[in-house]
Amino acid sequence: MKIETKSRTAKRMQGVAGEAAFEMLSRANDLERQGRSIIHMEIGEPDFDTPSPVISAGLEWLKKGATHYSPVPGIPELRQAVAGHLSLRHSVSINWKNVVVTPGAKMMIFAIIHSIVDPGEEVIFAAPAYPAYEAAIRMAGAIPVPVRLDESKQFRFSLDELARKITAHTKMIVINSPQNPTGGVLKYEDLQRLGDLARKHDLFILSDEIYSGICYGERPASMLDVSKIIDRLFLVNGFSKTYAMTGWRLGYGIVPSDTFSAVELFVNNTVSSTATFTQRAALEAFTPETDEAVKGMVQEFQKRRDVFVDGLNSITGIRCLKPSGAFYLFPNISGLGKRSGEIAERLLNEAGVAALPGTAFGQYGEGYMRFSFANSLANIESAIERIRNFVTTL
Repeated sequence: MKIETKSRTAKRMQGVAGEAAFEMLSRANDLERQGRSIIHMEIGEPDFDTPSPVISAGLEWLKKGATHYSPVPGIPELRQAVAGHLSLRHSVSINWKNVVVTPGAKMMIFAIIHSIVDPGEEVIFAAPAYPAYEAAIRMAGAIPVPVRLDESKQFRFSLDELARKITAHTKMIVINSPQNPTGGVLKYEDLQRLGDLARKHDLFILSDEIYSGICYGERPASMLDVSKIIDRLFLVNGFSKTYAMTGWRLGYGIVPSDTFSAVELFVNNTVSSTATFTQRAALEAFTPETDEAVKGMVQEFQKRRDVFVDGLNSITGIRCLKPSGAFYLFPNISGLGKRSGEIAERLLNEAGVAALPGTAFGQYGEGYMRFSFANSLANIESAIERIRNFVTTL
């Protein structure tokens, strides 16, 4: 009798993709070790140091012995500070007991989706998108339903199209504004209509606002600005992007009261809690000195953005919108006559520019590339010339 061979991996991992940025970074680093000159535009993290008040506080709290477990949802002081900061910023009353702190915003995304969405239920999300959304949905046994972001609408989506995708099985809508990978920003009227749809169809909204502190011009609208939505809103944010704290692994979420225990239980059974000294240090993020450091970083990002956008738009076959937030460009490269994956591969190997194909963010990313401008102005100018010279060889 023949014994059937069992799969050595779980079915839930089938169809799950990782973050291409880390894969590209590894390959680019390998080329650098071989002596190649590589300009890094693949990874999504600020190239600035964490503000000095946060670093100083972190060192002091380590010396004070803040190296033990914290409460599962985070230390009360940080939860209170987050609630106070957001309440003031958005003129809404947030109870600090609805704040959950996690080691990174990605962990918060997984905690929410796995605590709320059942297998077979549908989750709508704007795409191209940060890969963790679809990964979390698939790993929860749920069904991902993308709605296309439209370049002609400054990478906003059609609310009518989104409404058509809602079915009896839809449980949640996931949005990200300012957005990765496009840098697009949803308008207040978009968020209002989303709120109306959520109330009409009894849906949750997961709003990832991790880039809310990196914007150029008007501050982006938040789902917290929409009235009567707090009871069905999961807001995700953190310290990685705005405060250049990616390696500190510190995110948070605001969750409805009746879901708190489920989300807390998921955190309890996965990561136990978040490092205590990082939470203590993060209290310094809400000080005037740190705020000034963030403003300086954003001003520098804006200079880089403007130079990079103008440079790409001067290259035949490429057109690039000027993003209103985050630190990414998402140029349309369909005029080059090659698929995004091939362009990314050849840019790395032939031009020494590490960037991501739009398809790293889903099928709707075909015809685009993502470049991070979290790099020096000198490197951005060099990258533009390398890209220009590369395009002449196609």
